[in-house]
Amino acid sequence: MTPHRPTIGQTAGQLGGGRTGTGQHNILAAAASGVSGFIAAQGGCPDQVFHRAGVEERALGQPTMALDLRAYVAMMEVAAAETGNDNFGLMFGRQFQPEMLGLIGSIALAAPTLGSALDHLARLFPFHQQATETRFVREGELLRLEYRILDGCIVERRQDAELTMGMFANVVRACLGPHWMPEEVHFEHPKPEGWRQHEALFDAPAHFGQRTNAILLRDRHLDRRMPGGDMARLTKLCGTLIDIARGTGTPPLLDRVKAEVRARLPDGPPYVEDIADRLGIARWTLQRRLADEGLSFSDLVEGVRRDLAAVYIRQRHVPVADIGALLGYSEVSAFSRAFRRWFGVSPAKMRGGQG
Repeated sequence: MTPHRPTIGQTAGQLGGGRTGTGQHNILAAAASGVSGFIAAQGGCPDQVFHRAGVEERALGQPTMALDLRAYVAMMEVAAAETGNDNFGLMFGRQFQPEMLGLIGSIALAAPTLGSALDHLARLFPFHQQATETRFVREGELLRLEYRILDGCIVERRQDAELTMGMFANVVRACLGPHWMPEEVHFEHPKPEGWRQHEALFDAPAHFGQRTNAILLRDRHLDRRMPGGDMARLTKLCGTLIDIARGTGTPPLLDRVKAEVRARLPDGPPYVEDIADRLGIARWTLQRRLADEGLSFSDLVEGVRRDLAAVYIRQRHVPVADIGALLGYSEVSAFSRAFRRWFGVSPAKMRGGQG
């Protein structure tokens, strides 16, 4: 039997359809299965979390009901603060089994092999969660199952990233057993204070400040049969998910540009040519489209840096120099000058005024 192989460079967001413009992006409520009980078990008040995040609790019990993606991501951040568990998303994702994930989880479980399960997960996940890019790609001897949100308005999203990596890992465990662990796990956000728990739970090196979130695995078991594989059921489930979602919620160009800029900042200031190439458009077309929005490329980069700085500076354990590096500054002095320009105070003074 020929092992299944992922299509190199295959991007789920290219499946078509969905919203354009600046409208709301959705996620199916199955993604929050069990969150009320988990918040309570962590010592928090679910009602207060839902109220602060703008999530309707009645929708959480209906797996195919659409939730606003921004509210869902905010719910996880609020839950971490409400429970006092900075690794809330990590812990929630670790216990989140594929069957809890609704249609997309059932699709993975119904696939014939592990490789097919991961391929379907990557290709169809943006129907489950709009304005999202998921890819299953090869990197040397390893495979990467990647995930990132493309909605440029969702800046603070660490908890969502960590719970999603846990969910993805559990899809593999559904085939290879509960003791399987990835080779590495990558996160786009800075290293959290409790990062050792990440490496303990994944039993693998955890790398932070990366271009995207990802679990890395070897391809030796891609042809392993999924225990519940059923091609007829798989076909039906795929059609149902696509019909319910009615598209992948394709973000507007401005959000796509912000997403690409954000991904490249840790490597230094991004070049407009590289971003245009990644988006498949000419440099002059990108610059003209930004001008139509009243922006230059440098304006947009500045805005992305500013928004991330406002989030990162609240993480007191992250040195100011590291924040500057994550935002593409080679010298901490250059970052400090930019920070003062944005907020009127130095990074140190901003932290000193935090409660």
